[in-house]
Amino acid sequence: MSHWYYFVGMATPVIRGNLVDIPARRMYAAEVAVEHGRIAWIKEINEAVQGFILPGFVDAHVHVESSMLIPSEFARLAVTHGTVATVSDPHEIGNVLGVEGVAFMIANGKKTPFHFFFGAPSCVPATVFETAGDSIDAAQVGALLEQPEILYLSEMMNFPGVLHGDAEVLAKIAHAHRLGKPVDGHAPGLRGEEARRYIAAGISTDHECFTAEEALDKLKHGMKILIREGSAAKNFEALIDLLRDHPTEMMFCSDDKHPDSLVEGHINDLCARAVAKGIDVYKVLQAACVNPVEHYKLPIGRLREGDAADLIVVEDLVKFRVRQTYLNGNLVAENGRSLLARMPEGQPNRFNCTPKIPKDFAVPATGDELLAITALDGQLITGKERMAPKVENGLAIADPARDLLKIAVVNRYKDAPPALGWIKHFGLKRGAIAGSVAHDSHNIVAVGTNDDDLCAAINLIIEARGGVSLADGASTNILPLPVAGIMTDADAYEVARAYSKIDAQAKALGSTLGAPYMTLSFMALLVIPHLKMSDLGMFDGDAFRLVAH
Repeated sequence: MSHWYYFVGMATPVIRGNLVDIPARRMYAAEVAVEHGRIAWIKEINEAVQGFILPGFVDAHVHVESSMLIPSEFARLAVTHGTVATVSDPHEIGNVLGVEGVAFMIANGKKTPFHFFFGAPSCVPATVFETAGDSIDAAQVGALLEQPEILYLSEMMNFPGVLHGDAEVLAKIAHAHRLGKPVDGHAPGLRGEEARRYIAAGISTDHECFTAEEALDKLKHGMKILIREGSAAKNFEALIDLLRDHPTEMMFCSDDKHPDSLVEGHINDLCARAVAKGIDVYKVLQAACVNPVEHYKLPIGRLREGDAADLIVVEDLVKFRVRQTYLNGNLVAENGRSLLARMPEGQPNRFNCTPKIPKDFAVPATGDELLAITALDGQLITGKERMAPKVENGLAIADPARDLLKIAVVNRYKDAPPALGWIKHFGLKRGAIAGSVAHDSHNIVAVGTNDDDLCAAINLIIEARGGVSLADGASTNILPLPVAGIMTDADAYEVARAYSKIDAQAKALGSTLGAPYMTLSFMALLVIPHLKMSDLGMFDGDAFRLVAH
């Protein structure tokens, strides 16, 4: 497939295949020559060739931190699936370490040829109803946006602040507009006049649409819609048919993707699924390869003469199995094998709480009904339900027989009493699971069937200063995450195997969720309706306030 020709003593790789010209909607057999990392020439040839040459795939919105991998390790997995770039919001590490965390992501990302394009986090902390490790104010956002490495203002989750004219929120948006950098949105469920006003503030994308009707409402007001399919939030089926009529206004993204699923596939999988639904392949590739580059003005190659040689070769335009991935003309992945080197990194962190004891998680019975969060598999939104408590020895306790479990959020930044509540649909029959990956402030969140295991799972994380864990009597396990308590600099493939093991163990405890730990991480995400849990208590996302339970 790739051959070497020689010109004036200089080795020039020539990549042969069926070149897919997405803007021209044309496909032809071609040779693509690469010199000094750029495409020197493209020549149409009159012979049968195998494989299809495409510009690389772009994930249009992702939190790299959710892979539990530092950027350089994320890249090692992503390139095997033909991804050459991500539009990355570093607000997860921002909530732990502030601008220091953003700087860490940029610096580590630069150690690899993969194209990481970071934004300035707009909502650190996301709300005043939780405890974060740091904050990033409007002045700091402005300073970040001045940096050439920062291409956009990350998702503006505080849509009430936009609608009500909050001065700090509007100042952050104004900094981006002044510098001509796009502003990403985050407005789940926002419709009608409120959606119009939110978009009119200069917010150009949304990746939080749960229904086609919501997406159409936003499209008609000029917003671009991202089709999200991550490890927990899955909106592909609800939105993909819109691509037929809106091919220039839609993109693909993963948002949050755990390491085990990143090993299996990325944007290439969404292309295959879209084509299987009968959607025109050029429209699919427009969303996967072209629209993010144009919208965010990404400085990457688009398969034209003179462009950086950021391109891929796929086996066909049905399954999109990636044979080769090139970054700046260098072969970085071939036939599912990553050729990127590991980049050992430091482990900045902020973890200042001490171990707990089981009685810290006791809930005195009051005789009142309990307000329970109802988790929804494959969605970030939750429901709510009132249930009678199960009482023993004057305490309200979990009742696995009714799938009523206890949820706890523990402040990781200082010692404070745990916030305690109730949750359904995790399905655990015994034991407990916990994690310090808990959007957005990344305190420790845990769900359990009894206080002993709940406490044990949480203490595993405190002792490791970050991770995802499991406790079932004497049986325990933890995947340590020493970088900000949310990532590890360990080998990506080893992390994926370790995560697969602990995920299987959680399911063996009875969880019926597709991704128990990813779902757990969103139970503290207050900016997604309807009922969530912070370290300060239960939070009603519709009323936007803490509530008694």
